[in-house]
Parts: sequence; C-alpha cells; structure tokens
Amino acid sequence: MPSVVKINVLTVPAEQREVLEKRFASRAGAVEGSDGFEWFELLRPVEGTDQYLVYTRWRSEEDFQAWMNGSMRAAHEGGAGGTEGGERPRPAASGSTLWSFEVVQQASPRG
Repeated sequence: MPSVVKINVLTVPAEQREVLEKRFASRAGAVEGSDGFEWFELLRPVEGTDQYLVYTRWRSEEDFQAWMNGSMRAAHEGGAGGTEGGERPRPAASGSTLWSFEVVQQASPRG
C-alpha cells in the first residue's frame, strides 16, 4: 500500500512569518510519535509567493485521519498548551488549503 502525502498550503503575510515558524518550532515532537507518521517538513517560500507548505507523509489515509481527529485536533483546540492568558493566539496564516497525494514513485540517493 503506498504512503500518502498531505501538503497544507498556508497563506502567511510577511509580518506573520516569524510567528508561524516559531509556533512550528515550539511544536517539535508533536506529530513524530503518531502511529503511521513517516515525515514532516515546513517549507518557507523563497520568492514569488506568500504560501508556506507543510509537508507530511503517512503510512495510510487512516493513520492521517486518526492523527487529525486525535492529537492534532486537541493541539489546535488548545488542549496542548499554546494559549496565552486563557486566550487562543491569533492564527499566523490567513488561509489554508489541504492537498492530498499518493506516493507512486520515489527514489533516494545511491549509497
């Protein structure tokens, strides 16, 4: 069964880039222990766009959905800290789109 890739496309205004990156840095380890998790990357735009890409790879769609409905939801609802004075911090991104893919081919460097 092929892995699945989820790319969350976040539109981030220039003045919010540092905030977004710090929030991702502070969540280090939040997804790594999830069943079926294979890879994570936060991709910063270099030029021509204000969209960050949050790349995750999962063993299966079911594993991704279990994470979405479990620890990810709790973290985004304030269950895993991240609140200031009891208030939820304002989102750093002004928009979000989720792209889904199946891995049909892959390669790694020859050793």
